[in-house]
Amino acid sequence: MALKVLVVDDSGFFRRRVTDIINADPRLEVIGVAENGLQAIELNDKLKPDVITMDYEMPVMDGITAVRKIMASTPVPVLMFSSLTFEGARVTLDALDAGAVDFLPKNFDAIARNAASIRKLLAEKIIGVARGQLKGTAQVSTSPSQPSQKKTPTAAGANEPVPRHLELVVIGTSTGGPAALQNIFKSLPAGFNKPIIIVQHMPASFTAAFAERLNNLSALSVKEAEEGDVLKPGHVYVAPGGKQLIVDKRHGGSIHILESDERVSYRPSVDVALASAAKHYGSKALGIVLTGMGADGREGARLLKQSGGHLWAQDEQSCVIYGMPMAVINAGLADRVLPLNDVSKFMSQL
Repeated sequence: MALKVLVVDDSGFFRRRVTDIINADPRLEVIGVAENGLQAIELNDKLKPDVITMDYEMPVMDGITAVRKIMASTPVPVLMFSSLTFEGARVTLDALDAGAVDFLPKNFDAIARNAASIRKLLAEKIIGVARGQLKGTAQVSTSPSQPSQKKTPTAAGANEPVPRHLELVVIGTSTGGPAALQNIFKSLPAGFNKPIIIVQHMPASFTAAFAERLNNLSALSVKEAEEGDVLKPGHVYVAPGGKQLIVDKRHGGSIHILESDERVSYRPSVDVALASAAKHYGSKALGIVLTGMGADGREGARLLKQSGGHLWAQDEQSCVIYGMPMAVINAGLADRVLPLNDVSKFMSQL
């Protein structure tokens, strides 16, 4: 049975375009369209869609308000559409805080090479969001919490003591990552003394806004990474969207930002960052793979483990999308499998 989709946008042209793209995939079916957030709430109650695609700037009721009301009454996975601007990034991050599962830039042509890739990208996003089934929405809090007392499944050999003498932490994530990272960085103490790299799948215009948001809520110093940044204890560097970040231990430890090879699907890529950490830091590096669609991070984790490094993965129950951690765990690469609310606790013990 096809997944039922409700399309919400005040632009008649965009509603038609999205509807045509979705209905071209036999796995998906548009069952209704709405011109504003108020109509979206009404049609959600009436039609019971599996997924809603939502614009954020609309008359009568904006998308963020609509998402909040939907999550409070009849929760449904929401895929937000956003503009590729700094302000659009801020609004999209607000929508993710409100409960949206994922986002997609509204300018399809800027992120996809042709009509076929646009259809594939949108369909994969909708199907991925639907499979998430809001698993993380009720459980992932962005405020500090007590460590979970529940036992979590572990990978083979996933009982390694918390590693000591680390010099670098690399965190990789995708769908569900912004909320997960806010959960972690609200809880990390000001005395945390390791440099941290964050690789979050985001467009180029989004990562600066996301770094700003993390910096405002964290006791640590957070910035978008730049070429030549020196890795400092207690500082956090967000990989810029559209490029690749690698680390180099020579000359005290630094960051290099590279143009991305088109053969690499993700920009930034968790695999690329972990591979550089494996090469330069080896046993003194820790990789943490959080919620996300796909398998980015698995091959980088393999290289990290081969070099003596350490790898943690988020558990299935606390993930919005279990793809990336599952790929690492199923490959037998995770030293520790953690609920999201325990990640900052164990990081604090490093």
